[in-house]
Amino acid sequence: MMPNAQRDLGSLEAPTERPSAMKNRSAHATAPWLVPVADEGPEGEADAPEEAPTGVADDEALAATAARAAEGGELDAATEDALRQWLQRRMGAYLKSGRARIIFTDNLHTMLSIKRGQGVYTLRMHRMFAAAPSSVLRAVVRYAETQDREAAALLRGYIDGHEHLIRPAERTRTQVLDTQGAHYNLQELLDELNERYFAGEIEAKITWGPRTRRRPGRESIKLGSYSIEEQLIRIHPVLDAVDVPRFFVEWIIYHEMLHEVHDMPIVDGRRVYHTPEFRRAEALFERYAEAVLWERTMVHKLLDR
Repeated sequence: MMPNAQRDLGSLEAPTERPSAMKNRSAHATAPWLVPVADEGPEGEADAPEEAPTGVADDEALAATAARAAEGGELDAATEDALRQWLQRRMGAYLKSGRARIIFTDNLHTMLSIKRGQGVYTLRMHRMFAAAPSSVLRAVVRYAETQDREAAALLRGYIDGHEHLIRPAERTRTQVLDTQGAHYNLQELLDELNERYFAGEIEAKITWGPRTRRRPGRESIKLGSYSIEEQLIRIHPVLDAVDVPRFFVEWIIYHEMLHEVHDMPIVDGRRVYHTPEFRRAEALFERYAEAVLWERTMVHKLLDR
């Protein structure tokens, strides 16, 4: 299994409670609000980089930003990254060992999930936790470290008290997925790769991109993309051809699948989509060398299609 492929073991069942007792009781909920702490294993999340401490003035500004984020306020990428790092430092002060890595979500059902590996606790937290008091952050840490029942009860109370912040999803267009091509079925390829490299944990959907006429004189082509908001992989239809080898189509899909499990940090004001950890995971593809060689020597033929 590839490094950093995350495992989600489903809904949490407290030692002495029925499964239904651990579900969010809000009208929004149809799934567990808290999932178990999942171990990543020896090749889990890479350790997070050291971050410089902030001053009192910075803390006050970030606290105000946290309150805005918790209420659903829009933040630019750099501000959200600063807020995330601030909360990571605060939670790190309560951890007995290891580091905290936070990912904010607007999930309607699961408010908090935790995965751990290589000394890193990866916490997918609803934005309501951005402005959580220290007592709640300590409860998150206790739950992460020991799945403490009292901590779980405190977290349930916090979620119930902030139910109004769980925003219903905006009505969007139904996605129409085009997976069956003339030569390749993308869903079949995705499913096979998911089982082979990700233990079946990738949730992204997949589709062929729009089948439009080529732009004359184009010098580059985007063969695949991953939309975080839609959790959707799009593959360029030029790859649906008899002279494009299956392993190359699989490699493009695999590359896009990696975006679901790897961070895209902001460095010097720019988002880094392909970190060193991402590149190392990419190289674990079984026919990586062949795929890279095929791209370098053959992809120019696709520009004219």
